[in-house]
Amino acid sequence: MVNPSAHASHILVKSKGEATQMVSNIKKLKDFQKLARKKSDCPSSQKGGDLGWFRKGQMVQEFEEAVWNTPLKTVTGPVKTQFGYHLIWVHEREED
Repeated sequence: MVNPSAHASHILVKSKGEATQMVSNIKKLKDFQKLARKKSDCPSSQKGGDLGWFRKGQMVQEFEEAVWNTPLKTVTGPVKTQFGYHLIWVHEREED
């Protein structure tokens, strides 16, 4: 059995306040990608925050829970992990 997979992007910042402020500026994917390039502390910022496809179990628990519980093509967050605060955009999920 293959683990379910998801395709997501994220923006990683140090403070909850900064993450919360950004959420209100994101109306569509292009907004998310633009902010990721400017503000994200993750190397994925160069790709608009795109993390590509990953399997269930590959990300830290808090991030993973958000990815699997967020409606597709919407932004969620801030999600706190050991790395900081994430805003997450889930593009697609494959459940089987």
